[in-house]
Amino acid sequence: MTDALKRLSDEGVAIWLDDLSRKRITSGNLAELIDQQHVVGVTTNPSIFQKAISEGHGYDQQLEDLAARKVTVEEAIRMITTADVRDAADILRPVFDATQGQDGRVSIEVDPRLAHNTKATVAEAKQLAWLVDRPNTLIKIPATEAGLPAITEVIGLGISVNVTLIFSLERYRRVMDAYLSGLEKAKERGLDLSKIHSVASFFVSRVDTEIDKRLDGIGTDEAKALRGKAALANARLAYEAYEEVFSSDRWAALDKAQANKQRPLWASTGVKDPAYKDTLYVDDLVAPGTVNTMPEATLEATGDHGEITGNTIAGTYEQARADLAAVEKLGISYDDVVQVLEDEGVEKFEASWNDLLKSTEAELKRLAPSEA
Repeated sequence: MTDALKRLSDEGVAIWLDDLSRKRITSGNLAELIDQQHVVGVTTNPSIFQKAISEGHGYDQQLEDLAARKVTVEEAIRMITTADVRDAADILRPVFDATQGQDGRVSIEVDPRLAHNTKATVAEAKQLAWLVDRPNTLIKIPATEAGLPAITEVIGLGISVNVTLIFSLERYRRVMDAYLSGLEKAKERGLDLSKIHSVASFFVSRVDTEIDKRLDGIGTDEAKALRGKAALANARLAYEAYEEVFSSDRWAALDKAQANKQRPLWASTGVKDPAYKDTLYVDDLVAPGTVNTMPEATLEATGDHGEITGNTIAGTYEQARADLAAVEKLGISYDDVVQVLEDEGVEKFEASWNDLLKSTEAELKRLAPSEA
């Protein structure tokens, strides 16, 4: 291992692990990653839990107890996932305390089937915060049209939020607006703004996957030259928007009230195209005040051969705009790409949730006590 992860952390990038399982908790692996690899947070999603619960026997005892109580499959899933998040939050509590609540966070997502229902999303966020009952939890809410007012309402109640599935710059600006509106509501209610935290999960690799596919369809030398540039350009311009919003007069008033900035979080940072360097979306998105949540393979690759050379976002905005403009010039619609990615993102999480329901239901039946 090199000191690349330490250098990344020293540059102001919080390293979070994009994975969680009961085995990772009980084996001491999570504690080891915190202790040795500078991991200071954890993110989860329906796909991660579906994989964790369907592999191995780490959940058998709890599933057996739940089956004996004849709980519904949905209640079983909530009991299992919130138990993992609670335990991970306890392991990360020293980090949370040492960073005054900025890191040491564990994220859990609202039911993805509620992505287009504002009222149900707010109700679910409140329920999850109550169930986990740890101050270092973040409730994940998708940045759909229905999700935006839910973010404002949930932040306004003093619940910390991880906004997920952000692909477009325009939507990201609306996410930041929703966060500031939520802080203003919380302030009106007399809540302590210093206790409210948020990150905005801006998805990276999927942008290249979709745009590269369209560039390959065009097939010209000009198109091939743009492969692998759009995702970095998009993320870098998101950081420019972040700098702008969090240096505004509106923010200054909240800053005086001890509010916390909503940090940009680089999500989907595992490289999908083997032609690209496996640490591309880590090495080239280094800037202070950001979070990079990595699957374990990316974390290990960064620790082994990541090239952390300082801030790789400052001074890139002009080139980033030029790269996205060049893609548009070839007839690839940015607006269409980001809408496709949002729709697919919600669908993928819904599909994982449905798979989770099916596999958990099968386990409950398998472990149910006989009526004899």
